[in-house]
Amino acid sequence: MTDPVARLVATLPALSRNLDEAFLPFWFPRSVDPIHGGYHLARLELKGPFARRPFAQRPKTLVTQARMVWLFARLASMRPGALGLRQAAEQGYRFLVNHLRDPVHGGYVWAVNRSGNRVTDATKVTYGQAFALYALCGYHCSTGDPEALKNATHLFERIDRHSHDPVHGGYFEMFERDWSAPSSRRTSPIGGPPGAKLMNTHLHLLEAVTAYYRASGCSRAQRRLGELITIQSSAVVHDGIGACTDWYLPDWTPILQGAWAQVSYGHDLENIWLLADAVEAIGSSNRNWIDLFSQIFNHAHRYGWDTRHGGFFYCGALNQPALEQQKVWWVQAEALLGSLTLFRLTQSPRYVEVFEQTLHCVMERQTDWRRGEWHAEVHPDGSVRGAKANRWKEGYHNGRALIFSIEIINSLRNALSNDGQARSGQERGGPDQR
Repeated sequence: MTDPVARLVATLPALSRNLDEAFLPFWFPRSVDPIHGGYHLARLELKGPFARRPFAQRPKTLVTQARMVWLFARLASMRPGALGLRQAAEQGYRFLVNHLRDPVHGGYVWAVNRSGNRVTDATKVTYGQAFALYALCGYHCSTGDPEALKNATHLFERIDRHSHDPVHGGYFEMFERDWSAPSSRRTSPIGGPPGAKLMNTHLHLLEAVTAYYRASGCSRAQRRLGELITIQSSAVVHDGIGACTDWYLPDWTPILQGAWAQVSYGHDLENIWLLADAVEAIGSSNRNWIDLFSQIFNHAHRYGWDTRHGGFFYCGALNQPALEQQKVWWVQAEALLGSLTLFRLTQSPRYVEVFEQTLHCVMERQTDWRRGEWHAEVHPDGSVRGAKANRWKEGYHNGRALIFSIEIINSLRNALSNDGQARSGQERGGPDQR
């Protein structure tokens, strides 16, 4: 099969099988907390296929709850006849706004106990606010609920008022509950030295503000989106190398001592497709961005690609072979969307090959077909490690990759059948509007 779109279409059965047989039965309905609302995720040690052992009672964190709201809302849009998915999204949304939202100072706290009646960590973390905004917009787009958009607007305004840096651009990372500055020694729960700006946070602000701008048409969101595009395409990309590192001083001077100079291949691949989507959201063409996207992809592929089994390793130094060669689940998810996006922009079969080989790696090595979900890590010797579900691992990355890959490939097929040109429906509104 030589036609690249036909090759992508041929992967649809595998993508659908992974979604329906491995991914979805693991998370639904088991992650839904029918007593307290929201979702309860913790380390799972299953003894049989999709065993019904309950999740442990752990605090509910903002990132986890918001990501799962977005996931179930997106699945409900994909399958409008599945009422259980919409109900799962609705009860998660209610938990988010009723228990994690701060009614006094605005924004969302970092963690509450399982019932939601006690705040266990009142820190305001911009990374977490980004996912709350993304969840609110996703829920609004799925249900049409005007309250969700109103809540998204309130949150966007809080983020913009308290976190945005009017001098150097971008956003500060951490605050106390009342949005005052934290202790100079406090670090973000997602890593980095005190006071740093994080590429990872801005990556997900890019995603969230894109969704909010599409939902609201807000002119200030459009301006901030343009700023985030500049940051993610310039400030965090090392000139002449085409790779990003994560930690920066407030003026965007990179922090490159020791491990802080490492490249996360997954974040770089994610940056490609989120940038492409944001550029299209503001009505611009990606033609002028293809060289940058290709340069970022080339660095990740040159140093992070597994030539034996396919898929991408975890991380490495700038212009150096990968240091950590485990296959992490979310990296493979972002590789699927990064390579697929570059194909739809360039029509180069090279990216189809990377997509196919990454998907093969996912199907053969990353997916646990007996117990469900994707393994957190697959190591070079074939061993698997890590929890299937915890506060950092839920259904967001791989669920999003499966859903969007299916939709983008279908749009490529439909465009080809309509007029013979492989145009993506993403160019007419992006994943959140399909």
